[in-house]
Amino acid sequence: MVDTTKNTKLFTTYGVTTSKAVNPDMAAKMISKAKRPLLVVGTGVLNAELLDRAVAIAQKANIPIAATGSSMPGFVDKDVDASYINLHQLGFYLTDPAWPGLDGNGNYDTIIVLAFKKYYINQVLSGTRNFSKVKAIAIDRDYIQNATMSFGNLSKADHYAALDELIENL
Repeated sequence: MVDTTKNTKLFTTYGVTTSKAVNPDMAAKMISKAKRPLLVVGTGVLNAELLDRAVAIAQKANIPIAATGSSMPGFVDKDVDASYINLHQLGFYLTDPAWPGLDGNGNYDTIIVLAFKKYYINQVLSGTRNFSKVKAIAIDRDYIQNATMSFGNLSKADHYAALDELIENL
């Protein structure tokens, strides 16, 4: 088992609380229990190894994908439900309980974020953390302090191993 909770040293702070460090098995349980989860991916997912894992997460857990930045082309011809949306706009929409969601079936209760620059996703999650009830699970290589739960700072090899463990436990 990959220990994803060990390296959560903070270099900047944005508030008085930080996310709880989480292991892949617990993240998988939280994702499985979510009523309306959404996998939110950034441009960093276009790495082939990471893209395959994002597709596997979406397929195994039957989760729609919000493809932000220029990540949408990576999901064309994959057997997943992917929609393009601007990340800043998505962050704004998630704070509105009446938002119909990308599929028209209502807002999401849990978002899973992957493949973003730390400083970028932290700012967006600051809004969702403070102005909504949406839970955010960060499964990226960096510890994301404004998520509800996050992996710690990981090497690339540990990150891939953690994602594989998460997929296995979904």
